[in-house]
This record gives sequence, C-alpha cells and structure tokens, in this order.
Amino acid sequence: MTSRTTTVVSLLGIQLDKGWRSSEDRWKAWRPNVGLCMQDDLEPDRFLLLSSEKHRSLAKTVAEDIKSVSPDTAVELVPIEFENPWDFAEVYGALREFADSRPIDPEHEDLLVHMTTGTHVAQICLFLLVETGHLPGRLIQTSPPKGGDRARSMAGDYTIIDLDLSRYDRLAARFETERREGVDFLKAGIETKNAGFNSLIERIERVAIRSDDPILLTGATGVGKTQLARRIFELKERHTPSGPKTLVEVNCATLRGDQAMSALFGHEKGAFTGAMEAREGLLRSADGGVVFLDEIGELGIDEQAMLLRAIEEKSFLPVGADAPVSSSFQLIAGTNRDLGEEVREGNFREDLLARIDLWSFQLPSLKHRLEDHEPNLDFELTQLSESSGRRVAMGREARSAFLRFAADPASTWRANFRDFGAAIMRMATLSEGGRITPDLVAEECARLRSSWARLEGKTEDAGLVIAALGEAAAADLDRFDRVQLEDVLEVCSKSRSMSEAGRTLFAASRAKKTSSNDADRLRKYLARFGLTFQSLPRT
Repeated sequence: MTSRTTTVVSLLGIQLDKGWRSSEDRWKAWRPNVGLCMQDDLEPDRFLLLSSEKHRSLAKTVAEDIKSVSPDTAVELVPIEFENPWDFAEVYGALREFADSRPIDPEHEDLLVHMTTGTHVAQICLFLLVETGHLPGRLIQTSPPKGGDRARSMAGDYTIIDLDLSRYDRLAARFETERREGVDFLKAGIETKNAGFNSLIERIERVAIRSDDPILLTGATGVGKTQLARRIFELKERHTPSGPKTLVEVNCATLRGDQAMSALFGHEKGAFTGAMEAREGLLRSADGGVVFLDEIGELGIDEQAMLLRAIEEKSFLPVGADAPVSSSFQLIAGTNRDLGEEVREGNFREDLLARIDLWSFQLPSLKHRLEDHEPNLDFELTQLSESSGRRVAMGREARSAFLRFAADPASTWRANFRDFGAAIMRMATLSEGGRITPDLVAEECARLRSSWARLEGKTEDAGLVIAALGEAAAADLDRFDRVQLEDVLEVCSKSRSMSEAGRTLFAASRAKKTSSNDADRLRKYLARFGLTFQSLPRT
C-alpha cells in the first residue's frame, strides 16, 4: 500500500521570512515558513515556495534554512509574479494558474496551504482556491508562540483549518443559507456576466416561484431549455410549501402517429389493435407535478387540441375512454421553432399558442453571450473533474486560444452549449494528466470548423484553408500563399503522418537529395500559419 505524502504550498513572506535585520541574526526570530518545518509533529515531504524573481535571493536563503531544519523535505522554488500584489484579479489569476498547473492527487497526497505569509489579498485568494477545491487540501496557519516560550521562539505554533463545515452543524446551516442566497439557483451556480441573460433568469426565477401557469422556453437547439426546465422544477419543489413532486419530460419529436395520443393521454384496454392493457399516459402520471414538453411544435394538430383542453380544464379523454380523467399539472414547453410562423402556416393552433404564451422566454444563443464563454468553460471543466475523478485543467495559453476561437464571428456554434460542452469533453479525454494543451485546442478548433462547414454544405466551397484558419484569418492571406497552403493541407489531410505528407510534398527535393528531413520542413511551414499537423482538418 502506497504511503501518503504531505505537500505544503506557501508564499514567500517578504518581511516575516527575512527575520532580523542581519542575515546572521535571522535564527533569533520566528519566521513562518522555516518555523513550519521545525514542528515536532509535522514533517512535509514537499515544500512548494512561491516567490517572484525579484526576491529569489531571499527565497533561496529560506529554502536552504528549511533544508537545514528538515533534511527530508524537498523544497521547490516556484516562480510567481504579481505586478501589483494588492490587485485581487491579478493575484487570483496567477494563483489559479498555479493551482491548475499542479494537479494534486488527494488519494495519495495531503496538501496543506499555508496562508500566513503574503498580502491579505493573496491570503483571501488562497482561501478561495482551497474552499472551491482548486487546491484540494486544508489551510494551515502559523503564529509566534504565546507567553514568551524561548524554546519555541523560532518554531512557533500552527493550526490546521478544516473547511469541512458539515462537522459543525450550526456553521454548516449558516453557510448553506448564505450560499443559497448568494447563488442564482437557475444558473446552476455559473457566474454568468451577460446582463441580458442575468435579467432574463431573474425574471424566470420570480415567475417559477409565484406562478403555476404555463411557461414557454424558446431558443435555438442546445441553448439549455431542458436543463432550465429541470431547474425550474427543482426550484419550485424547494421554495413552494406544497411544491410539485413529479417531473415528466417528453420529447414531442419522438411521438408519431396513433402512438402519440396514447403516450400523452393514455388509452383503455382494447382501444385499438395491440392495446392489450390500459395505459395511464404521461399527462395523468404528472398529476400534481410538472410536465416538460420539449419541441412542442412537433405535436400534431389533434394532440394540440387535446393538450389545450388538458391545460384549461385539467381533464382529458384517454383513447377509447367514455369518461374524462383528471390531471392537474403545470406545463413547461420548449421549442426551437417560431410558433407564430407555425400558426400562420397552419401547423400550430393559435388558441394553444395563446394559452402557453403567457410567460414566454427567449434564451439567447451562445454566440450572443460572449461574456459567458469563460464562466461556462470553468463550469464544464469543474463538472468533468467531478465526474471523471481527475482534475481537468487548461493553462493560460490554451484557455486564451479557445476563448478567442469561441468569440470569433466565424464560429457558428450550431448546437450552442452542446457543441461547447462536447468540445471541452473531447479535449479533456485526450489530455495527458488532465492538462488541456494549446495543441489540443488547435486540433479541436479545426475539427469544429470542419464539422460546421459540412453541416452548412460549404465543404467544397470553403476549402481546407478556411476549415483550418477560419474565415477571418484566411481572408488576410495573399492569393499566392492561400493557393499554396490549400495544396499543402490537401496532401496532409490524406496522409497518415507528417513524415508521409513531407515525402509527398518534397519528393523532388528528396530525389535531388537536397532535403534530409521532410517532416521538419513541413512542421516549420505549418508553424508560419499557427498550425500543427495534428490540428489540421481531415478529409
């Protein structure tokens, strides 16, 4: 069985770690980082000391002193730069990048995050990173000994702060109350920044709690109608004393022909050929609860008429029945169609639309919420980390590249958050050690461009250059460079490896023995355009 190791993460204390004025006198004073390694009952296996290049000399001295008092502790100097150590956004960003770059295995490693040194801003940031799980460990705080204990004047005391508030009932209850008040439940805890979307969600939240009338959620495929409907149900369940206990979800696009009536409204035994037993129906099973009819525009005219009666009279007639049955439910409907246009074309009942359009909310597409790309990226990474059991992270360069691509007007995001979440899942799955690299981002961006081009029927017209670079970057190329690059990409798309592509492209040079490394020539050529062989679109 592998023994657990202990790792300490700590910032260099510019004043406290210096000790007294002269270097010779430093052993007469209490210094937080050295004192932490002098504890009788605590011996770190690793000590990650975060410091700037400006204070590297002091950091080296502290590291040497730690080694002298704790020889078995491996000290690593980790560079970290704060232009302004009192700028919260800058300090948090640098510490968050450090946390993402240093995956910790909680099953085999105890992480202690020292929060005695550094500015108050840095200490707050370390607290937040531990509390949110980005640094999966516990906080440790050191202090000089009380009462003038000379024997412990240099070691001092320490306290480990465990943020598992569930161990403290009163604190846990207060923490949970404050958390619920501070987080918009319908946004699943995502700190969205788009003002229009936030305003929309706040209104939906008020309607969900106060009304049992139908709610209509409209918007393109993948904007989150299904997830929002589920959150509305959960919100009502929590905040309404006699709230709904049942949520029935129906994708109307899957209901066809005679089976649609039976599925929704139920049937009597022998109502039609094959009806060997009576069927309750989905709407009756939702009595006292919520029904979410996704893609309601797919329902047939007859089903629409029955649904209208069910909403208005809270009763309907099952197939083959002589007497109506009762069911009281709240309807949440979703559609990516323009139901007004469907009414004009005779595909949707005007009276039903009037009834379900009392509370209608249009959810914006991903490309109209540029400010929310990064919060949703963080949300997806956190979800993947929790579901996979391993930390999934994206460094600053990879993150910037992906967010630039996400905001590019040429990025259509046809399936909205389905495309967005799937892209991050693919990159996370292919990543080594849960670290998504710039190369993986480039590969995924090229894959998405190619996929969107095929779906829009533009593959032949768009060409491989647009699929690889995007429309904006391709438009900036001179015609000569574009034609040449198109030919290179055509060869690469049909080659199994960069070496094979290089042999094809530089066959004449090989014959004259003027080139000894075709793959390296190809790599350098592609790099001129910010491309790698792995990121290129395939045919």
